[in-house]
Amino acid sequence: MRFMNYFPAFLRLEHSRILIVGGGRIATEKIEKVLDFTTRIEVIASHYSDAMLTHIVTHNLPYRTRAYEKGDVEGFDIVIVAVDDLALQEAIYRETRSMRTLCNAVDSVAYCDFIFPSYIKEGDLTIAVSTSGASPAVAKHLRRYLHSLLPKNLAAFLQEMKEVRAQLPKGKERMRYLDAKAKAFFERLK
Repeated sequence: MRFMNYFPAFLRLEHSRILIVGGGRIATEKIEKVLDFTTRIEVIASHYSDAMLTHIVTHNLPYRTRAYEKGDVEGFDIVIVAVDDLALQEAIYRETRSMRTLCNAVDSVAYCDFIFPSYIKEGDLTIAVSTSGASPAVAKHLRRYLHSLLPKNLAAFLQEMKEVRAQLPKGKERMRYLDAKAKAFFERLK
């Protein structure tokens, strides 16, 4: 049996090294998403858009202005290939296979170990929506719809819950208390 869907997982990126190959509009969209979670990003591109250069300077990201060269993926945990060159996408993907490096080649599902979901991020809350590449447009509009349904004070409530959780000793009492508090918050919204 061949599975076509992607497994939903939230990765902790603070110790991961990420390489973005490309400096144009799509690469800029990808870096904006990754910057929501880490600044351990390096970029290689022959040319950079003004927006990409702004992100690089603002976050003090290392970058190289040149074409990709074989071996550039060495030492990276995740590689994002945001170039229009399908042969280069395939070559980089194949190179990452021997390194156990996760690869995402924009718009080439065959060269992706993972895809970028459409997501909502507010404080510690992240909600991701994916159609497994079937329709990014549907994922985008569903994300917008879900975002419109979220209570405006949800991020603040989540921060409060985080603080309360840190103060209470682990155990069934804490679990019951936090569950009741979360339930009451959402029941007040009805």
